[in-house]
Amino acid sequence: MALDLDAEQLDRYSRHIIMDDVGPEGQAALLDSSVLVVGAGGLGAPVLQYLAAAGVGHIGIADDDVVELSNLQRQVIHGNDDVGRPKVDSAEEFIAALNPDVDVDTYETRVTQDNAESLIEGYDVIVDASDNFPTRFLLNDACMLADKPLSHGAVYKFEGQATTLTGGPCYRCLFPEAPPEGTIPNCAEAGVLGVLPGTIGAIQATEVIKLILDEGDTLEGRLLAYDAGGMSFDFVPIAPNPECPVCGDQPHIDSVTEGEYAGACTLGD
Repeated sequence: MALDLDAEQLDRYSRHIIMDDVGPEGQAALLDSSVLVVGAGGLGAPVLQYLAAAGVGHIGIADDDVVELSNLQRQVIHGNDDVGRPKVDSAEEFIAALNPDVDVDTYETRVTQDNAESLIEGYDVIVDASDNFPTRFLLNDACMLADKPLSHGAVYKFEGQATTLTGGPCYRCLFPEAPPEGTIPNCAEAGVLGVLPGTIGAIQATEVIKLILDEGDTLEGRLLAYDAGGMSFDFVPIAPNPECPVCGDQPHIDSVTEGEYAGACTLGD
């Protein structure tokens, strides 16, 4: 790990470097780290913004969507001139303008059973900023099997949630199966408070940075539930499920190609 930060980096990251818990070694660790963010929408926008600002040296962005005018109420890395552009292109341009230290790889694709394992390969931490249950289960399984830490977040109306998954308990321990398709409306049907993804996304970015620095206590084993209307935070313990098919006592999912990830039930973005 290189500690030879140049003069511009010493200035850019000075507020990190003067912290005992970060210092030049921690900043070098951030610059040497790699993070894949799945989703460049409401949650992905603040995650990407803060990880890039912090100096995470290699960021991957996976998203198959284009910017729409209705996105701009919450997806703060995109602007009017980006409407109609692929979100990965807009996000890459935003990061380049924010911090030239960051190398960006873009994947204009939906995460599927065919590409999930290859997408997460080579990245230190994975961020689930997706908007649907099949992708959440798919990322959970791929990360658990590859021993990759996963930061999960979700938003809906005035409510948000976040947790960090590092090998068990996993997302399937929390939600054994997705709700039936159509029972949970997406943000186009139910709406989402514009600032809410910023709060949850910032929490996800915080978790990622702590994982890289190996500092502080993460949300492993806990689900943070945030109610913006009541301005309250609650923590729900996540108990390991011995019958979990991916992290239980006798797991039977050995590859994401063996799982079932049909449907597209969404929960806000």
